[in-house]
Amino acid sequence: MLVVMKMGASGEEIEEVVRQIESRGLKANPIPGSQRTAIGITGNLGVVEAGLFESLVGVLEVIQVSHPYKLVSREFKSADTVVEVGDVKIGGSDLVIIAGPCSVESYEQTQRIAQAVKAGGAHMLRGGAYKPRTSPYSFQGLGLEGLKILRQVGAETGLPVVTEALDIDVLDLVCEYADMIQIGARNMQNYTLLRRVGRSGKPVLLKRGMNATVTELLLAAEYIMDQGNSEIVLCERGIRTFADHTRNTLDVSAIPAVQKISHLPILADPSHAAGNRETVPPLSRAAIAVGADGLMIEVHDRPEEALSDSNQALHPQQFDELMDELRQLARTVGRQLSSPVSQSPRQP
Repeated sequence: MLVVMKMGASGEEIEEVVRQIESRGLKANPIPGSQRTAIGITGNLGVVEAGLFESLVGVLEVIQVSHPYKLVSREFKSADTVVEVGDVKIGGSDLVIIAGPCSVESYEQTQRIAQAVKAGGAHMLRGGAYKPRTSPYSFQGLGLEGLKILRQVGAETGLPVVTEALDIDVLDLVCEYADMIQIGARNMQNYTLLRRVGRSGKPVLLKRGMNATVTELLLAAEYIMDQGNSEIVLCERGIRTFADHTRNTLDVSAIPAVQKISHLPILADPSHAAGNRETVPPLSRAAIAVGADGLMIEVHDRPEEALSDSNQALHPQQFDELMDELRQLARTVGRQLSSPVSQSPRQP
């Protein structure tokens, strides 16, 4: 349910509506707008009687929300959300490119790749310190050492960093060293982790599970937002289908579908969808063409030596060529590929 306040409603009137909502054991979620404030109601197990709030001073109308997800829907907030990660803004007219290696393998490797992707125009650095692998014998990441490397390289290059938190045991460390927390596809429905991330105060990159519907993705985001964190970026990374010519099937139709019903920005991860570097550029172009707010791309300067996902990592030269193509494409869809972040280093 959404309580819409009248234009010019006073702070006292808004506070009284919040008090009335909370006195009934419900949760009030004020959503300030450019002209008026709305207050979302969550925590109800059934339908809430609209008449309880329609007569309160300052209330314009009470709207029943039709979707099972509430806070992430455009019924709650019509304007697009822009998520700020350091100096980078995700959402709006500018496209954002996140690039880097699948795994942090060493300081030297991460530093080389970070310099390369920044020179190509990337705005953020990705890299896994904790790696969820199908086989228990595969490289699992450097853990804390990897986080420290990411933090140092991010500070040296001026690139905000995003890395995955596998579970609640490592979440606090990831929050300490990263600028943005990634929730991977395998953890999209790890509700304990989602709630903890919702209380972290950090921007979140939430990837769609490989077997998840769009509704399930949005409900996962709802878990995070219900805990007070609205800084969420969604990511379409490919889903399991009967196809075997790619690792996963990039569901480009999910991007405009999400944008129609949710105010959250959404990126695409063509690397995990493709599974091979030759397919990454066309999938990248397709995602931007249908309206994605940016991309997350794996890049490695020596992919033959990579400890994970070597087949899908672009060479730096391929990344540069793709960025040139995307700059041209962005103009045709009414967007722009924002300039690289400043060369000045950040404080580690």
